[in-house]
Amino acid sequence: MNDLFDLSGRTALITGSARGLGHAFAQGLAGAGARVIVNGRNGEQVAQAAEHLRAAGHDARGLVFDVTDETAVDAAFAGLDAQGVEIDILINNAGIQHRTPMVDLALKDWQRVIDTNLTSAFIVGKQAAKRMIARGRGGKIINIGSLTSEAARATVAPYTAAKGGIKMLSRAMAAEWAQFGIQVNTIGPGYIQTDMNTALINNPEFDAWVKASNPAKRWGQPEELMGTAIFLSSRASDYVNGQII
Repeated sequence: MNDLFDLSGRTALITGSARGLGHAFAQGLAGAGARVIVNGRNGEQVAQAAEHLRAAGHDARGLVFDVTDETAVDAAFAGLDAQGVEIDILINNAGIQHRTPMVDLALKDWQRVIDTNLTSAFIVGKQAAKRMIARGRGGKIINIGSLTSEAARATVAPYTAAKGGIKMLSRAMAAEWAQFGIQVNTIGPGYIQTDMNTALINNPEFDAWVKASNPAKRWGQPEELMGTAIFLSSRASDYVNGQII
């Protein structure tokens, strides 16, 4: 059974993985044997995150690029090609939040959230899939959705639209790429204790609502999503496609 979840010999790129959920995903996949590539826009944070993984005995490196910049993404993949690095697993995790009532929401802020949370998954996913198809041995793509892939809350309209889009983007990718042995799925986390949610965690009213509104009566922890990421990255999910967990 352990062989089903063994990621030895595979290389995983996790966008937005210098901290938070992304770093937890990187730790989980590295622990299952994968070589991991940590990504972000801040070179210092990326280097520190990669070093943290190496200090724990894992094979890790950093790769700095902006996931919303198609030219930068193309250059990053070209650089990997030149080094003979092949991405077997992609986790499109990079994301931001912007809380504003819709009537006060500026178009530039709407576009920034959509670009970071949704369009980037298309840009990076396209480059990864193109190479997976050419190699002929398939691959795994995991897009990170949210509770808001299924339900809306006030003041987070662009995030809700983006995460709803992520669910359907994954299905569109699966519909096109399953024939090439590529499985594309979505992880839709609930309320997790991360930097992005600090303001909510520190809000007594919201904290109480989160704890009262789910059966576990608590916030989730980033490491509690590691198992789902390993499953969707491994042979154990070779006939799972287009799903949101």
